[in-house]
Amino acid sequence: MIIEAARLALNNLFAPETRKVFWKVMGLTVLVLVGLWVAVRESFIAYVMPWIEGFLPGMPDWAGWLGFVFGVFASIGLALALALLLSSVTAIIAGLFLDDVAEVIEKQHYPDDAPGVAMPLGDAILSSLKFFGVVVLGNIVALILLFVPGVNLIAFFLVNGYLLGREFFEFAAMRFRSPQEARLFRAKNSSAVFIGGLVIAGFLAIPIVNLLTPLFAASMMVHLHKMLSRRDAGFRV
Repeated sequence: MIIEAARLALNNLFAPETRKVFWKVMGLTVLVLVGLWVAVRESFIAYVMPWIEGFLPGMPDWAGWLGFVFGVFASIGLALALALLLSSVTAIIAGLFLDDVAEVIEKQHYPDDAPGVAMPLGDAILSSLKFFGVVVLGNIVALILLFVPGVNLIAFFLVNGYLLGREFFEFAAMRFRSPQEARLFRAKNSSAVFIGGLVIAGFLAIPIVNLLTPLFAASMMVHLHKMLSRRDAGFRV
């Protein structure tokens, strides 16, 4: 069941129907990162560089280059920092389009089922922030545990597997259930949801490809929710 859900999710990533969402997410992510880079760089030039140059008047002429060199290295450092934030920024932006992905999948794979209900804009923004927080928290915990020999890789998969599996499955479930019912259904199928989360964590661990994690995770959990719902007569959709 989980393997089939993952296979279908991979196919959906490259399907023509979901390419529009993909380009929206990637385009907005690039715009946000460029905007952050320009804003921080200009702030550095306007406020930090004058402070640095204030120490240079009494120094030799060649010392003026120190400020320039420092600025170059600061810009490079900022670019690297933004690269590290790439997956987190993608997560918060992709969170705004997860319902679009779910709707495409439901129409394409489950046309005879009643359609899910998309979250209102306000709830979608809150959900997007929540996904962002989950991704950041999971990676912070995993980074801390990175310094504990023998458990770092295991910790990465366990922490991210639990958090990502829980959040994305409840997202898929809440298109058809109340938040309380979605949590109960997730708890009832906790083993399957956790294993599905481990698959998502594995996807997250692949450089560059991990930018697609929110879209892959949402797609996979939509399929998994449908499969579990059909298996469980008491929670049929």
